[in-house]
Amino acid sequence: MSSMGLVLRQVRFTNKAFWRNPAAAFFTFAFPLLFLVIFTTLFGSAGITINGNDVSVATFYITGIAAFSVITACYTNIAMSLTFARDLGVLKRVKGTPLPGWAYLAARMIHAVVIAILLVVICLVFGMLLYDAALPAASIPAFIVTLAVGAACFSALGMAVTTIVPNADAAPAIVNATILPLLFVSDVFIPLQDPPAWLDVVGKIFPVRHFSEAMQQVFFPPAGSSGFAATHLAVLAAWGALGLLVAVRRFSWEPRR
Repeated sequence: MSSMGLVLRQVRFTNKAFWRNPAAAFFTFAFPLLFLVIFTTLFGSAGITINGNDVSVATFYITGIAAFSVITACYTNIAMSLTFARDLGVLKRVKGTPLPGWAYLAARMIHAVVIAILLVVICLVFGMLLYDAALPAASIPAFIVTLAVGAACFSALGMAVTTIVPNADAAPAIVNATILPLLFVSDVFIPLQDPPAWLDVVGKIFPVRHFSEAMQQVFFPPAGSSGFAATHLAVLAAWGALGLLVAVRRFSWEPRR
């Protein structure tokens, strides 16, 4: 079987395993929608300005929760599931099979991207039906590229963060600690209007802020823009390359003592 055939076969197996755990699948899809309903109910009546466009906060949260959905599927789920698989000895057994290690990890990344796309589509449909959100037709190419770059970046970072997680018991605490604070300071959970200078600098260091603002530029492009946020996409690509490098050099297939 060709290398691509091995990857696609593993993607199919990963997908079956995902849906055969209905509780995990349900909450993977329910959490973003739950946050969307909560935030729009609490803050949706206000208005803000994004890239020169006057929009409602409810519409703003469509982009924020879409970004959160990608991060959940590609960063949080990959980091936790790989850590648990490592502690259970699954990764060690996989490494002992003829399946190349890179093919297994590539399949996990591809499956995470597919789940992220489903989550974003659900958020968009939910937003269009309830909050009159709309994706400008001219921004569709930028939307596809932004989604692909963001999903690849956070998938690579999800694999990289497993290198600092000592065991499965510590995974939820470490993974959430590395991402939750950034969601609050990166224009995802809270619209940032004239934030303190130090907070603005901290947010711009990490990829969450850049992904969030790239998604905003897709949905609320400046006048005459196609929606591409080249600077934000470049930062995401750099973080993804760094995460992939760390994962390649330090990823562990065996449980840690």
